Amino acid sequence: MGLLHRIARARLASQVIRRLRRAGVADARYQSAAFTVRFTRPGADEVTVLPLEPLLKSQSDRRVQAVPRTGSRRARWAETPPGSRRARWAQAVPRPRGRRARRARVDAFVAGFLSEPSLPREWSEVCPMLRPLLRPAHLRGGVPASGPDAPLRRSRLPFLSEFVVVDQPETMTYVGADQLAGWGVTADEVFRAARGNLSGAVLHGVTDEPVIVQFAGDDNAYWTSHLLLDGWLAKLSGQVGGEPVAFAPDHATLIVAADGSAHLPELFARAEVMYLASPRAITPMAYVSDGDGRTVPYRAAPGHPLHDCVRRAETIQRVQEYARQAETLPGAASLTLVDGLRTRTVAAVGALLPSADELDWDGTTRPWSDAVDDLDPVPDLDPPRWTRPS
Repeated sequence: MGLLHRIARARLASQVIRRLRRAGVADARYQSAAFTVRFTRPGADEVTVLPLEPLLKSQSDRRVQAVPRTGSRRARWAETPPGSRRARWAQAVPRPRGRRARRARVDAFVAGFLSEPSLPREWSEVCPMLRPLLRPAHLRGGVPASGPDAPLRRSRLPFLSEFVVVDQPETMTYVGADQLAGWGVTADEVFRAARGNLSGAVLHGVTDEPVIVQFAGDDNAYWTSHLLLDGWLAKLSGQVGGEPVAFAPDHATLIVAADGSAHLPELFARAEVMYLASPRAITPMAYVSDGDGRTVPYRAAPGHPLHDCVRRAETIQRVQEYARQAETLPGAASLTLVDGLRTRTVAAVGALLPSADELDWDGTTRPWSDAVDDLDPVPDLDPPRWTRPS
């Protein structure tokens, strides 16, 4: 990160802290590594973690992307989807022009963190509000991937996890593991209830040739979360004209086409562009149903017409998600894209190494399969990393 970029981030943090102090917050602290501000609301005893990345993004985008809110005694995390019914205070506004407009944007952003959300305390009340979410394993915005403040999650697909949120009119708040004891339920019950509350979208009609169906728009429909419902994707075969292949490049877009369609190479390219451009990206990969109805990555063996498309999508996702993780992981080694289809990392002693196709080992290129036995896995990291012993 360059000096000017660090200065811009620190300047934005100072503006947020000044706004919090005007509201009576005395303990606001900037954490540069996570790019967050931690503070305690007046009259509260829990810490709120305010991620600054969405506010920084909004300087070049017309929408505020993600908003954390507090829940019980620990920090809670919530998203405010742009364009949805719950994004009342985060509606599209003109790009700031001048100091007054920038100050107004900061004030509006911070205001969402100063109000106390009302979360149900009884399981019977909260259960109907639960919904599943398919998201990158390492959430953006300084949301911790592990620890007491981390959202409840389960690894579901490579680089993707299943989360659970409480869906309310104004917020959708991530469920934390510490809330389960208060509700008197297990994690299994929470995930099962969330999936049960998502009524799968139904497509009517049948086609006798491959077609493309795009579910897009309001996040309230949880389109991408449909991939978490066993059997749902396979049921669309009659509507898309063949075995369904799904793409979920960002939070509000789900594209389904038929395997064998001449449009699949184009859809891989479109998904990559959307994935790389969106601040709310999910995955550039394609997915199908296995024999049990579970969603799994699309595979194409060498020689298959889509082999290079699939491999590039896997590689782009790997590079991006490891970079996302490295934003808040000191000592994380970077992953480099080589020839558009391969990845490489430098196996420096002590660095946290990502999974790669090959390693630069003291100036010599070694395939990952030959070098992995000489590396030590690092516990409790997703995506996983390794270290090279000294």
